[in-house]
Amino acid sequence: MKGDVRTNSASSSIFLYKNTNGFINYVSSMVEEKELQHEKIRPYTRKWETSVMDTIDELDLVVKKENETANHHCDVVHDVPAVFFSTGGYTGNVYHEFNDGILPLYITSQHLKKKVVFVILEYHNWWIMKYGDILSRLSDYPPIDFSGDKRTHCFPEAIVGLRIHDELTVDPLLMRGNKNAIDFRNVLDQAYWPRIRGLIQDEEREAREKLSLSPSSDPLFKNVKEVQGDQSKKPKLVILSRNGSRAITNENSLVKMAEDIGFQVQVVRPDRTSELAKIYRALNSSDVMVGVHGAAMTHFLFMKPGSVFIQVIPLGTDWAAETYYGEPARKLGLKYIGYTILPRESSLYDQYDKNDPVLRDPSSVNEKGWQYTKTIYLDGQNVRLKLRRFQKRLVRAYDYSIKRINQNCHHQSQ
Repeated sequence: MKGDVRTNSASSSIFLYKNTNGFINYVSSMVEEKELQHEKIRPYTRKWETSVMDTIDELDLVVKKENETANHHCDVVHDVPAVFFSTGGYTGNVYHEFNDGILPLYITSQHLKKKVVFVILEYHNWWIMKYGDILSRLSDYPPIDFSGDKRTHCFPEAIVGLRIHDELTVDPLLMRGNKNAIDFRNVLDQAYWPRIRGLIQDEEREAREKLSLSPSSDPLFKNVKEVQGDQSKKPKLVILSRNGSRAITNENSLVKMAEDIGFQVQVVRPDRTSELAKIYRALNSSDVMVGVHGAAMTHFLFMKPGSVFIQVIPLGTDWAAETYYGEPARKLGLKYIGYTILPRESSLYDQYDKNDPVLRDPSSVNEKGWQYTKTIYLDGQNVRLKLRRFQKRLVRAYDYSIKRINQNCHHQSQ
């Protein structure tokens, strides 16, 4: 909407007042004299999913004659465009927060180069806290709570709703300037590094304080420094750990095996309250990420292109694992390895007869509908890795990572 754009939260409306001189006459003859055009929109990206779209607040977009503006005023005048969107729907799940919200917000607004105001329906303070670092890299202005702010905001232009391309990705062919998923990741870098630098400085200060309390000649401290030096040369593997369903029940053994191979291992357990900058720091500095299929795999977006992403694929989740995370990870430039478990590696093996379709033919179970998939394969399944089988993937990832580390050291020394 371009021109004289005004909000009216009381009626859930956005008005565009137009000068009707030269305006196509048949438009006004088709509708009431006062309204030239009227549309409704739910500003959320999952248009194909009726059940969730029905929960999204609806906006009325109304074009009116300019001469009616005499009785209307602006409480707040903005000289930059607005982008209206909803943080309702599946917000609360990190995959949907990025796929349905943050990435589409980047796609829709990045060409405005931060000269844009975000107007949010179903505004959540926790969402603003969680994603404020990213919002600050996309807009120079504080976001507006559409329902909570009763003032009339006036804009020269408004984009209502967000554009979505594909699962967790940016299609350069649809973007101005051919921006892609790596450009989006660069925005994440800019968003989180100020906080990460602060964390590093805090840790260095604590280390100095501990050092000042220790005699410099303490042989124990020298050993610690030597160990830290050794660790820095090792490829870093991050295990994204799950609690509840789809957990790796022999995770401790996996950690030990990875350390024996030569990895420096960090186990990260993200939840809804986890600070994203800390997760970003862990994965941005990693060479390999391992995790079981689920929403937390969205964090592959935090890995540097060229890193290795190993996704453990439980029974019945092959298509989803590839579609939602495997293919998007490749588009980001990651080396993706899918590890499809055998029936014996699933906790379902002890619950069903060995010839049951749940074990033998998961696709036939998935064809019965989403509820079957969710109940059996997503909510009712854990994984016990056959370590000798999984070891082959880890050794492959280790060799690849060592080669990359050596190449980077070679380039830096030149």
